[in-house]
Amino acid sequence: MGSESKDRPLLMSLRFLICTCVSICKMDTALSLEVMGRCEPTSLPPGPRAGRWLLPLSRRRREMSSNKEQRSAVFVILFALITILILYSSNSANEVFHYGSLRGRSRRPINLKKWSITDGYVPILGNKTLPSRCHQCVIVTSSSHLLGTKLGPEIERAECTIRMNDAPTTGYSADVGNKTTFRVVAHSSVYRVLKRPQEFVNRTPETVFIFWGPPNKMQKPQGSLVRIIQRAGLVFPNMEAYAVSPGRMRQFDDLFRGETGKDREKSHSWLSTGWFTMVIAVELCDHVHVYGMVPPDYCSQRSRLQRMPYHYYEPKGPDECVTYVQNEHSRKGNHHRFITEKRVFSSWAQLYGITFSHPSWT
Repeated sequence: MGSESKDRPLLMSLRFLICTCVSICKMDTALSLEVMGRCEPTSLPPGPRAGRWLLPLSRRRREMSSNKEQRSAVFVILFALITILILYSSNSANEVFHYGSLRGRSRRPINLKKWSITDGYVPILGNKTLPSRCHQCVIVTSSSHLLGTKLGPEIERAECTIRMNDAPTTGYSADVGNKTTFRVVAHSSVYRVLKRPQEFVNRTPETVFIFWGPPNKMQKPQGSLVRIIQRAGLVFPNMEAYAVSPGRMRQFDDLFRGETGKDREKSHSWLSTGWFTMVIAVELCDHVHVYGMVPPDYCSQRSRLQRMPYHYYEPKGPDECVTYVQNEHSRKGNHHRFITEKRVFSSWAQLYGITFSHPSWT
């Protein structure tokens, strides 16, 4: 029923175009016959132009038939082009969704705290089980909003501290602290993390790494990321690492669809490391405090003259809001829907005991 209602405007447009082209062709045929009937040699005035009409009737008919075929061909080509345009527009509208408000939730949200941690995270090194649980966790984002805050001591006092990808602490500990209980790492950041072991492995040896990525990225036949992480474990035997299981990866996708009404793959989206980190924090922690994450409406209210680097450790990197807005509305390639994800986080705040500061979301 829903599919038929969605396709009805397209079908009506196609019928209209077909009827229009058929009518034009009929009018063209009728006009040609009428001209043939009217333009007999006896009805033309004398003069040099009359010579054309003194041609044999069969030849005139062949010429007019050829003209009619040419005009019909033009109509057919025009009709095909318009049809292709309509189909393209229709497919674009169906495949590329408008992000912003949350319109997908038609039921109570899934209780993330009931997800099975044992089934969701596979040990890469050894046979350990992902440790849980923490009463109070903090997520330290990679946002430049943390620069100059002097939050280091406060973050150090947290029971469990969660960081993302290759965000360093060396040189920034006054603002972001150094303690790292969990580090959530995307498949695209594995090399950047492992090539700096003094920063990410030895500096905080108690850190538990959680790597996420599509199965075809983590377990690809040549150059498997899991094997690379296992080799690092041979060099650093105290390193503890887990991978998000394929089944849990599907759960993350299903969660996004259930919360937003958008299919991640059809809308050409990648879930961000922030999405994985937030869900993992809710699973592992009773209360979560997030430092440095901006609210979903921040970029629509921020002064255009104010520039904030996307990462605190890349002062000359891309602007935060430019990155968010471009990813949110991009129709080509695969992009993160940062603003939509933040709208979901906002809806989870009261449900899961999540608070935000620097900036505050209240």
